Amino acid sequence: MSREGLFDGAWWPRTTHVLAELPDLVTALGAHLGRIVRVGLDTPAWDGVPRSVVVDGLMVRISWFDGSDATISVTRGFQDHFLLLVVPPDTPPATAAAAMAEASVTGNHTPAAELLPG
Repeated sequence: MSREGLFDGAWWPRTTHVLAELPDLVTALGAHLGRIVRVGLDTPAWDGVPRSVVVDGLMVRISWFDGSDATISVTRGFQDHFLLLVVPPDTPPATAAAAMAEASVTGNHTPAAELLPG
């Protein structure tokens, strides 16, 4: 989490069901980053996107944006954002592993479209 590249990390959810996948991500990130207050994602890439989700007894707001289904923005405080590459659930394991490793390299500026071919 050096904050020196395009992405601050990567996430490979098992499905596109945001209510099934998002709580585990928020819990895992919260353990390392502190309280997550907002998540921004591209709604067409996900099924059943609500306005918020309760994780570990705390409400996390969900904001929507269009055009980048391969990213998710996580906010832990005012203007304190982390950008994660989202690897689609149906990605072959070798491709997913390579994309996540590359996205996590300090100083990497490779866009999602190049990290996730096809």
